[in-house]
Amino acid sequence: MFAITVLTEDGHRHVRASAGKLAELVDRLGGQGDRFLVVQRIPDLPEVFVQVWHEDGGDYVLEHRDGAPDRHFHTALDGPAPVIAAMTRWARSEDEWGSGLNWASLDLGLPDPPPPLELDENERETLDARIREVILGGYATRAQLAEIAQDHLVSGNRRPVSAEQARRLVDRIWLERVEEQTSWKGETDPERLNRAFTALEATGITARENFTCCRTCGQAEIGETGSPDARGYVYFHSQCTDSAAAGHGMALLYGGFDGSPDTTASIGREVVAALGETGLSVEWNGDPRETITVVPLDWRKRLIG
Repeated sequence: MFAITVLTEDGHRHVRASAGKLAELVDRLGGQGDRFLVVQRIPDLPEVFVQVWHEDGGDYVLEHRDGAPDRHFHTALDGPAPVIAAMTRWARSEDEWGSGLNWASLDLGLPDPPPPLELDENERETLDARIREVILGGYATRAQLAEIAQDHLVSGNRRPVSAEQARRLVDRIWLERVEEQTSWKGETDPERLNRAFTALEATGITARENFTCCRTCGQAEIGETGSPDARGYVYFHSQCTDSAAAGHGMALLYGGFDGSPDTTASIGREVVAALGETGLSVEWNGDPRETITVVPLDWRKRLIG
């Protein structure tokens, strides 16, 4: 698995794609709705990516950017093989990964800097706090965070934060978190939680992280997201994520798809056991009407983007 995310034209995100998956995605390019893909690092770094465009009958146009618009280059290749080779070397962070290719600078021009934010102190603090809260949660992409920043202070016809202002604000706070997480060693509690959810999914329990915005939506949609023969489910929604990031532990919602209290209790016991296998501790009295709470929980979720 590479520390990359591959974004395809149809909107799919392939997180930690393997060499084989990356090759497959490049090799199939050409048809309508599947003409390009973008590869970002994990964690995503602003203005750092490699991408390729190909339509049936044409060349493969390979591009990469290395930190700024004036560090954007492109080349045309006549088949998928050299594209796959170059992208694979980039994904491995190899030195001189693009050597041997005829790169040319792609002059997109330097954008004008946006004007300073015209916000009062309370608005600045409110906006900054919300972006930091979502970044600490660890599930949002930089693009999603920019949308949140742009919309958070909207009131009537007043839109005080432009798209470019939002992007710059998000990137500054994002990079602070990227720098902070470089000091983290070993497996974190969110990674242990993910490991437990992966194990539960393999046993026939639909397990979803940061799923929907609230319990009402989660209960309405969880049955449609997993295998048709799943026995039950466990998930937490975005409000649970915010609570965990604030240091209040993680509430898990669970149940059996047959609606039986006995099945729900059984699913609950399996969830508790899976969490225990990863070293996490929980509070739960065995009552199927009560949520399972993971506490204590040190919420250090590594960013993906």
